Amino acid sequence: MKLLIRWAISAFSIYVADWLVSGIRVENDGWWLYAVMAVILGLVNAFIRPILKLLTCPLIILTLGLFTLVINGLSLWAAAGLANVFGVGFFVDGFWSAFFGALIISIVSVLLNTFVKDQDKEK
Repeated sequence: MKLLIRWAISAFSIYVADWLVSGIRVENDGWWLYAVMAVILGLVNAFIRPILKLLTCPLIILTLGLFTLVINGLSLWAAAGLANVFGVGFFVDGFWSAFFGALIISIVSVLLNTFVKDQDKEK
């Protein structure tokens, strides 16, 4: 159940980023697109993002972690490219759109995930 709630939060966060950032656009309306994009972004964050963090570890240390924001933007940009390969219709126009979109997705996700109780911590 917790996984479905977090998936819905991710989909809603992507919707908010699409609404706020002019360089992020969708081809069709519908929540299914945001739900599919949440899965694709989750897979990119699970498999590609750790490799990027490992390769850029010196930059992350040098910038005191701020380079992680760039990695988040690149992850969103890569997820949008992967989505287009599968015909999902989610577009990010450039790096800065991806950067600000990823920043919005992160902020909205963190804010909404604070309301999801972690059952492991309650015990």
